[in-house]
Amino acid sequence: MSMPTLRKALLALALAALALAGLAGCTSPQQDSSIPWSRPADWEGRIPGIGK
Repeated sequence: MSMPTLRKALLALALAALALAGLAGCTSPQQDSSIPWSRPADWEGRIPGIGK
């Protein structure tokens, strides 16, 4: 491999490693993804400023 080709390969490898490291911690815990959709909140369905 010539020097520019080796440099490009190392740069691509480093960028891929950084992308993998950055995306590795992007998962959400099960508790965060379980939103209770069964009933609306008490403030939903009202006009703001009117009512309780």
